[in-house]
Amino acid sequence: MNPRNTPTDKITAVDQLILESYKTTLDALSAYFGEAFEFVLHDLRDLDHSIIKINNGFHSGRKEGAPITDFALSMLEEIRQEGSSGKAYKVYASQSKHGKPVKSTTMVIFGEKENTIGLLCINLYLDSPLMSLLQNFSLVPQSDYIAEIFSSDSDELIDRALEKAKTTVNADNTVAPSQKNKEVIALLYYQGIFNLKNAVQSISRDLGISRNTVYLHIRSLEEK
Repeated sequence: MNPRNTPTDKITAVDQLILESYKTTLDALSAYFGEAFEFVLHDLRDLDHSIIKINNGFHSGRKEGAPITDFALSMLEEIRQEGSSGKAYKVYASQSKHGKPVKSTTMVIFGEKENTIGLLCINLYLDSPLMSLLQNFSLVPQSDYIAEIFSSDSDELIDRALEKAKTTVNADNTVAPSQKNKEVIALLYYQGIFNLKNAVQSISRDLGISRNTVYLHIRSLEEK
């Protein structure tokens, strides 16, 4: 039997941190997808009280301390018997306790020693009002708008971030021409662009300055 697929009643301190980190994941998923979705985190050390975090539990009436489901138990047993060939997640249709349709997924959380320590479950209650489904997929308020750059590789990300920074600085009439490169570098620095491998080389070439000059500006920013 592959230990990766064996639930355990003992977990390490690292395992505990892994489970705790998923609590933030549940909050983020809940904020993104909205109230039509129920998100559940199970700690497998105590199957009778396995739920350690639940968002939008009003759908099922469950709270923290509620037990694991029968399906989750059968899934864990199937994984245990099949060993390394067992599937670590399942997407399936089910019903709420009121007989309404639910689309669900249950995925295994593995610990430090690749043992099964928890489950993350997502349930979409398909009888939810259409508005509750759509409101989280409509345009966000302008105050929450972020012009995020999606790139196929880091070089493209650097180039696009640089062009964006240059446009911002060039549009600012309060920045003297002699200070524009410095301001561009400052914008990119505070965006974390210089954490990318080829950033200094690419930016120095585009701005027509030496790499040493870029490093000089970076050091001055780090000393602030």
